[in-house]
Amino acid sequence: MPKVAPFEIGDVRVAPGTRQTVDLPVSTLSDHTPVTLSVHVVHGRKPGPVLFVSAAVHGDEVIGVEIVRRLLRAGPLKTMAGTLMAVPIVNTFGFLNQSRYLPDRRDLNRCFPGSAQGSLAARLAHLFMTQVVARADLGIDLHSAAIHRSNLPQIRLTPDNARLADLGRAFSAPVMLRSRLRDGSLRVASEDAGVDVLLYEAGEALRFDELAARSGVSGILRVMQKIGMLGKKGVPKPRARPVTCDASTWYRAPVGGLLRAYRAPGDLVEPGTVLGAISDPFGEHEVEVIADHRGIIVGRSNMPVVHEGDALFHVAEIGKPAHAEAAMEGVAAQMEAAPLFDEDEII
Repeated sequence: MPKVAPFEIGDVRVAPGTRQTVDLPVSTLSDHTPVTLSVHVVHGRKPGPVLFVSAAVHGDEVIGVEIVRRLLRAGPLKTMAGTLMAVPIVNTFGFLNQSRYLPDRRDLNRCFPGSAQGSLAARLAHLFMTQVVARADLGIDLHSAAIHRSNLPQIRLTPDNARLADLGRAFSAPVMLRSRLRDGSLRVASEDAGVDVLLYEAGEALRFDELAARSGVSGILRVMQKIGMLGKKGVPKPRARPVTCDASTWYRAPVGGLLRAYRAPGDLVEPGTVLGAISDPFGEHEVEVIADHRGIIVGRSNMPVVHEGDALFHVAEIGKPAHAEAAMEGVAAQMEAAPLFDEDEII
């Protein structure tokens, strides 16, 4: 077996068969409190790929933090080949303030690849790109819906990227949705640097969601197995194939008022399905929100008070009835099959 060299990040060398949290300096707060980008490195004894798993690029998307915590306690990592770089909190500023943004109100996920001499967001993005992405062969970036919305567990795919489609199938979230790339995002900057990134979306900002957490941990382990970092032992098998959707539609509020939602993430809809109804506070006027194509609800607003034009239901389009049935089976299978990990199962 080839000898594995120590893994170097920052000014730290992590020996094979060990793990260590490395704190990379980011900035100093106005009260002189230092802020770091903390990367937990699990360096295997056997050679293999380097994977980064990141969460809380948006500081209020806390479900990814929980997924990383559970991942780092998962038994299969004991015999892992290669190297895992786990970054549970990328945007520490937003995380501490329960905010999506940085103190300067910038969205970090629109500031990549960043600059060493730019804004705070640009400097943090640059640090992540040079210290984490540049050392990786593949990334998995964990997100949730924004505040007051919830997402069905799903993988967002870069169009026309066959490798990511294959890895997305291995991840086996209920839905894979091809989505356009956004300038300044981690996904775009990483792929420009030659590092593919799977984007996982699930749950709601500032909330834990058990289905989202279980699906995320299981999916990451399956991807690690797919790329040769893990064997089969301890890695959950998928119960159903994910359904790939090429397009999606947001149904928006036709009027302002009080929304009564009749459908939830994971529900299948057909043309004519009533998704919800909006009425005025006196109950004198009511307008229904009606689907006009077949699909599966992958996201929904949780706010009952809505304004005209607000995004209410995100529906991924499914062409064939058989595909729709497969999607529903996949959601049910995720809820039943995703494993819990023992809190005492420390690597």
